[in-house]
Amino acid sequence: MRGLHADTGYLLYRLGLRSGQLFNTFLQESGLRLRHYAVLRFLVTSEGALQRELSAQLGYDPSAIVGLVDDLEKLGFAERRPSPDDRRSRIVVLTAEGRTFLRDTDEAGLRVTNDLLDPLDEAERETLHGLLLRIAEERPS
Repeated sequence: MRGLHADTGYLLYRLGLRSGQLFNTFLQESGLRLRHYAVLRFLVTSEGALQRELSAQLGYDPSAIVGLVDDLEKLGFAERRPSPDDRRSRIVVLTAEGRTFLRDTDEAGLRVTNDLLDPLDEAERETLHGLLLRIAEERPS
């Protein structure tokens, strides 16, 4: 029988947990969690997104997105606006305060990633990143 560390899926799970713990510790002072940070990081790359798009892109339950966006609105980091394509729909957009928060926390976020990947040299980090991107972008047919 194989041990746990022989199971790649388990190792990915453990690394995901460790990464989440490190990021949540880093975000603790701001009152945010990694899930909030992920929403902000997604929004910084777009002109806004419907909540259902956030749910689909981030892999979060739609009901969780509602709460996350509510929290971000309370902090002034995001806001809901009428969609230019459909006035009945609302898009979530990053505010100037949200952009400032991301800019101010970018270096600390990189430190967290560097701490997690400390055992790897630069070439190994690039290889790992490329492989993870390939797996993450794979869509079942």
